[in-house]
Amino acid sequence: MATPKQYEELARQLSAVNAVKRDLHRALPADCPPGSAAVLAALDKHGAMRMSRLSELLAIDISVTSRHVAHVAERGWTDREPDPGDRRSRILRLTPAGKQRLDELAERYTQALAHCLGDWSDEELTQLNALLGKLHTSFGACRGATPLVAAHAAPHAHAAPHSTAAPHAHAHAT
Repeated sequence: MATPKQYEELARQLSAVNAVKRDLHRALPADCPPGSAAVLAALDKHGAMRMSRLSELLAIDISVTSRHVAHVAERGWTDREPDPGDRRSRILRLTPAGKQRLDELAERYTQALAHCLGDWSDEELTQLNALLGKLHTSFGACRGATPLVAAHAAPHAHAAPHSTAAPHAHAHAT
């Protein structure tokens, strides 16, 4: 079983991963910030959906999702059509222009990763991908019951203190 020190180190490393994400976001063009890219990626992966579903998938508030959707819709990267089952709701769809933009973004990310990780072996990249996938799956299994919330709700005198970096490690899970 892992020790509190190992979890503390993991919190520090996750904070460092956020710094890597910020660097990767700099590879995005100015007209497509990270939130917009996340909308395009979710629609590409999961298909047409209501805004409420998109908000769930992105794990962000519906008002934030709405701003991101407005941004991509203004650029013609998504369509917002009335939901046939509920005319008050809208169904979001990725347009061909949105798919093209997403492909361009993927190419930029791939180039940035290849540049920075070019000296990594295939085995190292495979291992990192597997471990990040496992981490994502583990957090997906407990989404809605954030461990930080649970830790603060249950008073444990012997609980390990949280690194100040830990909350940032969970802030933008996409």
